[in-house]
Amino acid sequence: MQDKVRGLVSIIVPVYCAQAYIAETIKMVLAQSYKKWELLLVDDCSDDGSAETARSALPGWEGGTADSAQENVGSVETYQQNGEQRVLLICKNRNEGAAKARNTGLAYARGQYIAFLDADDVWFPEKLEKQLVFMEKRGACFAFSAYEFGDETAGPTGKVVHVPDILTYREALSRTVIFTTTVVLDRDVVPDELIRMPQVESEDTATWWQILRAGYAACGLDEVLAIYRRPPKSLSSNKLKAVKRIWNLYRRQERLSVLSSAYYFVFWAYRATMRRI
Repeated sequence: MQDKVRGLVSIIVPVYCAQAYIAETIKMVLAQSYKKWELLLVDDCSDDGSAETARSALPGWEGGTADSAQENVGSVETYQQNGEQRVLLICKNRNEGAAKARNTGLAYARGQYIAFLDADDVWFPEKLEKQLVFMEKRGACFAFSAYEFGDETAGPTGKVVHVPDILTYREALSRTVIFTTTVVLDRDVVPDELIRMPQVESEDTATWWQILRAGYAACGLDEVLAIYRRPPKSLSSNKLKAVKRIWNLYRRQERLSVLSSAYYFVFWAYRATMRRI
């Protein structure tokens, strides 16, 4: 792995058929008050013109190419400002899902910090700055924040998910309160092998659990710094799928007993229900 750049935040965005959002995602990152970042857009073999839209959202930037030696990466385009590499557009040869897309981004990341952002979610302009100040004050290596549910246009709905001050492994098993788009990790402390996401359903939750299980704690900044876009299509079938995913994580990923799984599941179900009403 290449040497990490101190203070640099590597923002990893998996891109799959995100043409409707990707230009706004790029503008959102450009608007961040914290300016020491690099943006890694990992196009997971989209067929809707996402990559072309991303390119058009970077007018006047100096483009180039980088090494594409990573498995299943067809091309890597670099975009610079004032001679400094700021954006990588990483195009994969075949679709492999969000977990592997994020892992591909991690392989190219140069930053001390990793931040995750999904293309259809929204960051507030001071998101990175506030979290990094918070992490420094708390001596935290794993931070996440409160967020608000948004409608299909990302308009705030008033439904805010507050977060605890600190979250340990056992506590995390009973509450999936960590929203991927709010997470920042310090690679000087948390090794990449723990940040790398497993190829399972609900891969983000599985990743937070594997980090916490290793003895690290997650610190929550209870301030809304992001909006979770939630279109009105969350039907009961999706809820059933969520139930199956969390149960499989308990039993297969964490290898908990049926009794322990049932114990944590009851608390998870209650909190998940309360978070959405």
